[in-house]
Amino acid sequence: MQADSSRDHPRSQNKNGASVDSCNVELDVYEGPLDLLLYLIRKEEIDIYDIPIARVTEQYLHYLEMMRMLNLNFAGEFLAMAATLLYIKSKTLLPPEEATEEDEEPVEDPRAELVRQLVEYKQFKDVAQDLQEMETRHQSTFRRHDTTAPPLQEVERPLSDVTMFDLLSAFSEVLERAAREEEVHEVDEEEVTVAEQVDLILSRLRENRELLFHSLFPERAGRMMIIATFLALLELMRLKKLVAVQDHPFAEIKLLAR
Repeated sequence: MQADSSRDHPRSQNKNGASVDSCNVELDVYEGPLDLLLYLIRKEEIDIYDIPIARVTEQYLHYLEMMRMLNLNFAGEFLAMAATLLYIKSKTLLPPEEATEEDEEPVEDPRAELVRQLVEYKQFKDVAQDLQEMETRHQSTFRRHDTTAPPLQEVERPLSDVTMFDLLSAFSEVLERAAREEEVHEVDEEEVTVAEQVDLILSRLRENRELLFHSLFPERAGRMMIIATFLALLELMRLKKLVAVQDHPFAEIKLLAR
């Protein structure tokens, strides 16, 4: 992921005139539209063979909107998949075609091709993960003896990898909380930069090598503050200043200093 914190970049403004650095963020690890769909299927506990296409399409477009709002540079495949989902959704809303005696085959479910792609891709990812785990076990079994103590960040912990979609999901929850706060309280928006938030996060990590994701966003934090903080977090992950982990999938995200 790449974010430029320069003050010379254009700034986006909210209705109150508050602004935040507008940053372009690039992802180091490629996570494509099929990854996002599989993430939504796991998160919503959906049967991959019976996808509620309207619900998944709504969720998918919500994540795309967040990526656009954050100026995340994502591949055109995401937009192509969005078009595919909308097409499938429109097909499912049409009345089913009545089969005639001349029809040799029943009308195929409009979701069928997407399901085939997802199942095939999931199998590929599962095999890749199994191979990676085998390699990790092999390295730990035949590790060369080293008398030096390993650095703190290399100590093995039973933690789950955090994907970009985990971060976006947590970010969405923070934004929703801020929207509820604005309905109850008047929130003063101040000009804030990503660079300032980078320094703030690093300062907190020096005091405590482990932070909870939601602790970065205090109550009554304004929308611009939340966006700047999240972009600062992505920048620090890109620079390998910190790593994001979970105790198990969809658990609270923890940020560890490297």
